[in-house]
Amino acid sequence: MQTRPFYNLAAFVVRCVVIGLAAAFVLSVFAPRLVERLRGAPEVQRGVAAPVHGPQSYASAVARASPAVVNIYANRITATRSTRVFVDPLSQRLLGYAAGPVLPRRDQSLGSGVIFGADGYVLTNNHVISGADDIQVVLDDGRVRRAQVVGVDVETDLAVLHIDASNLPTIEVRDGAAVEVGDVVLAIGNPAGVGKTVTMGIVSATGRQLKMSAFEDFIQTDAAINAGNSGGALVDSQGELIGINTAVYATPIRSETSRAPQMPEGIGFAIPVATAKAVLDQIIKHGHVIRGWLGADYSDVPQDAGEPHQPGVMLARIVPDGPAAKAGLQAGDVLLRLDGNDIGDQLDLLNREAAIAPGVKAHLEGLRGTQPFSLDIVMAQRPPPSTGT
Repeated sequence: MQTRPFYNLAAFVVRCVVIGLAAAFVLSVFAPRLVERLRGAPEVQRGVAAPVHGPQSYASAVARASPAVVNIYANRITATRSTRVFVDPLSQRLLGYAAGPVLPRRDQSLGSGVIFGADGYVLTNNHVISGADDIQVVLDDGRVRRAQVVGVDVETDLAVLHIDASNLPTIEVRDGAAVEVGDVVLAIGNPAGVGKTVTMGIVSATGRQLKMSAFEDFIQTDAAINAGNSGGALVDSQGELIGINTAVYATPIRSETSRAPQMPEGIGFAIPVATAKAVLDQIIKHGHVIRGWLGADYSDVPQDAGEPHQPGVMLARIVPDGPAAKAGLQAGDVLLRLDGNDIGDQLDLLNREAAIAPGVKAHLEGLRGTQPFSLDIVMAQRPPPSTGT
């Protein structure tokens, strides 16, 4: 009789366990979300995918930008002199090879372009169409149109074409948001003539200068760019244009295991869209680009090794009868400020003088030896590169 309380307690515990298990079973069947909350697990809404970092596909970006990217085929007629080979061995030995008649030969270069106007304006690289006597543009829907050159700008390697078409798809241009290293980008073009191709990479660097032309501020990317991509679009992950593909780093290097030259990969360059759009607008309006000009050659201020960069530029040559000569500037003068703002380096001054309209008066401050000076200068129009100035 003394052990009966123990049995009563055990029976009570067993009943509680059985009831608890039964309740848990019922809840797991009829209220599973309540069970998950009681366990502390995060709630997942039905029919809603779990959040992910970054898009799993760039198909929407490609669909947005690709219709405005075209293939360009530029044809040139070049003269080639044929070679006459003598069949007679004696004549071959005595006379060797003789020059034959001059024969025409058709050469074709491949490139890409971007439609900026629904009425037929297409932007591409100047080197794609330079010297061509026939330019064919293949649209995204397969239509082929002959293009006319509206104007070119050698100093940025850009050209504007026009095709006889309307209601064309146009590229969406990214707003003023800065392009940053690490941004995902897509290159769209016609590499090697295989057809429209999309490659993906990131922005590797900005502000690159290759000394290929006067005005350079390239976006560097590791998105694959090959021959035929020139003039095509570099877009962001939303399909908005950020640059015009224009060059690939192609210096041959030698492999330790092979004597054959190999081409490095992953170094392509694009012209920023702000530069491209400014050139496009001026060519459409004027037929060429109008830039301001000081009438002087200059370089960064010389500095000793290990010293910090010295702001300003040093004048190396004054063009006779140019704006600088008329203002009294001399070779060796150091320019420090333009219109009250410090001059960082020669690229800074080049871009700022180009942005000042011809005929506008600008104010310069600088040093001649150790003596400060300030003067006004009336800007002229920058002459084309062919003038040699």
